[in-house]
Amino acid sequence: MRSCLLLLPALLLLLTLPDTRGRYNDDFDDGEDLAEFDDNDFAEFEDVNEDPTVEVESEPSPKLAPSSIPVEDDEDEATVETEDGQDEFEDADAQDQDMYSKYDKDEFEGYEKTNSPFKDTLIYQDVPAHLQNSWESYYMEILMVTGLLAYIMNYIIGKNKNSRLAQAWFNSHRELLESNFALVGDDGTSKEATSTGKLNQENEHIYNLWCSGRVCCEGMLIQLKFLKRQDLLNVLARMMRPTCDQVQIKVTLNDEDMDTFVFAVGSRKAMSRLQKEMQDLSEFCGDKPKSGAKYGLPDSLSILSEMAEVTDGVMDSKMVHYITNHADKIESIHFSDQFSGPKVMQEEGQPLKLPETKKTLLFTFNVPGMGNTSPKDMDSLVPLMNMVIYSIDKVKKLRLNREGKLKADRNRARVEENFLKQTHAQRQEAAQTRREEKKRAEKERIMNEEDPERQRRLEEAAQRREQKKLEKKQMKMKQIKVKAM
Repeated sequence: MRSCLLLLPALLLLLTLPDTRGRYNDDFDDGEDLAEFDDNDFAEFEDVNEDPTVEVESEPSPKLAPSSIPVEDDEDEATVETEDGQDEFEDADAQDQDMYSKYDKDEFEGYEKTNSPFKDTLIYQDVPAHLQNSWESYYMEILMVTGLLAYIMNYIIGKNKNSRLAQAWFNSHRELLESNFALVGDDGTSKEATSTGKLNQENEHIYNLWCSGRVCCEGMLIQLKFLKRQDLLNVLARMMRPTCDQVQIKVTLNDEDMDTFVFAVGSRKAMSRLQKEMQDLSEFCGDKPKSGAKYGLPDSLSILSEMAEVTDGVMDSKMVHYITNHADKIESIHFSDQFSGPKVMQEEGQPLKLPETKKTLLFTFNVPGMGNTSPKDMDSLVPLMNMVIYSIDKVKKLRLNREGKLKADRNRARVEENFLKQTHAQRQEAAQTRREEKKRAEKERIMNEEDPERQRRLEEAAQRREQKKLEKKQMKMKQIKVKAM
């Protein structure tokens, strides 16, 4: 009996389970999916969460009686999504616009809409030029390398051209030089004079040639001074101020093979410059350069001469012929028995001794072309070398008459006297300096003496010498006064 009472509730529970299961399934008889039900159940809250709410003061809505609120089943509470899911969002936006349109726009004066904080505000800067990997970053290096290559190429080309010009000059003059000199091309490296038969290169634009072994002259030094074609800066400078190559010839004569005179002929510009720079021309040719029209020379040439007799002796018909036909190539011709080079410029004063002089013939010739010289232009200088050989023989034969000789000697004595007057004060200062040094050395010797007695005797001897010198000077002064009376 007791067990029957326990089974009765269980049977009642079993009877109620099928009915509940059927009711649950009836809710989804329309074929709705469970997941769709769950999503639609919260669809009415999506608009509220996404759109910000605006608190607006409005009249309170009338409360409905609890009995008036209809109770809907679970089926009515569920909403079904429309085919276009954006319709609900559009309705929400329209409602927001209607809500804001009800307010006065003046309430929001000064309000400016700001950009969204999520907008990209990064500023992209350009990469600096020195960090870019392009050719524009190396323009300075490119310019330097280009300039260096141009300098090297110009150095090679200019050096080779000067070398070709020098060799062309030597080839055109070699036969003439070897016929007049026993030695041609001694470089001075060996003890015995030997003829090398070639030019001696001093640097890239200067070539030397020493010739010796001829009567009435110690030797002849020929110097070819070409333009600095190997230097790019010098090439650029010559574009603004063109110059030409030069050939300088210096002939040193024996002392007995030239008389005492100074003479020069050349272009006006060269004569004015040499008269200011050269010691002998400034002292013995004090007059201004004179025109050579008297002797048939072109107007572009002028003459400096110590005496008119010298000019008449040097400017014979053959010499005038050489100078006239090659006046454009002659820069200067300078004959002097007192040649000592340019003036000595010393900051402390003039030298105390007369400079050493040599009897010298100087020739300076301009190479044709004004810098655009070709090897063929060197052949046109051969007649000028013939004039040099003729001048050596001409000067050896030229002798002054008695009056000219006396005048030349007076000029040299006058120059020497003027030099001594100008250097008199300096010589006195030098003598006074030597005397003071001698006294100082004597005092030091006395002070270094250890024996007091010997030191005293040395001081007394020095005082006696000074007293004797003073007495002699007083005697001379008395004698001068007696002669003056």
